[in-house]
Amino acid sequence: MLKRFFENRIGVVGLAIIVVCLLVAAFAPWLAPHDPLAVDISLQGMEPSEAYPFGNDEFGRDILSRVIWGTRISLGISFFSVIFSLGLGVTLGAVAGFYGRTVDNVIMRAMDATMAFPAILLAIAIVAVMGSNMFNVVIALGIVYVPRFARIIRGSVLSLKSREFVEAAVALGASDAAIIFRHILPNCLAPLIVQTTAGFAYAILAESSLSFLGLGAPPPAPSWGNILSEAKDFMLDNPMMTVYPGLAITFAVLGFNLLGDALRDLLDPRLR
Repeated sequence: MLKRFFENRIGVVGLAIIVVCLLVAAFAPWLAPHDPLAVDISLQGMEPSEAYPFGNDEFGRDILSRVIWGTRISLGISFFSVIFSLGLGVTLGAVAGFYGRTVDNVIMRAMDATMAFPAILLAIAIVAVMGSNMFNVVIALGIVYVPRFARIIRGSVLSLKSREFVEAAVALGASDAAIIFRHILPNCLAPLIVQTTAGFAYAILAESSLSFLGLGAPPPAPSWGNILSEAKDFMLDNPMMTVYPGLAITFAVLGFNLLGDALRDLLDPRLR
């Protein structure tokens, strides 16, 4: 499987982009040439130079350092929101698919109601009610994307729970929890892995959108979205202020999408 993955150039490129983003986030304190929060009005709106390769923003802060530190915040919020939605969505989907009937109807109608709202609008509403901080953004994005995981796992569980190996586990006296988490869910990993990579891409875009609207990481903490938001008023004077965080968002989302496409092809038995 690893050999076939590394023969897929698209997947390798996507993985390389993700690894670079993770390394930048992990080593941000050492990679950033300046303090991302240091204000120097004398450098306000300066063009790129040798000391400041990406230039300076309206407060004289180094844009390169802010983009590097923004990688840590944007990817961190996206990671924890996907983990939250993955854990809750898998649990709800597995319970709904395994028990069926009333339990299935209650859980899946709640998921349908959640999906009836546009994802970004629902996230905005949740953050507006709970307050704007990074923890609440994680909760909001996690809730928004729970139905995506729940529906995928429910469908997989429905197709697996009548298989012979599940009947054998029931005949041996295995508990419901053991059957779900030990026998059924391991066979749902292929679609779950693909959805998780897509979930990271969606979460990065959603977090950037919330930060752009002022509902994400509170200033002066840098994230890609609020760097874009602060730079939008200076697009005519210095358009490059918006290009750098925009490229960071683009490459991160592209990396997860390319990796997801490669994993889908790798894990789909019909394409082997």
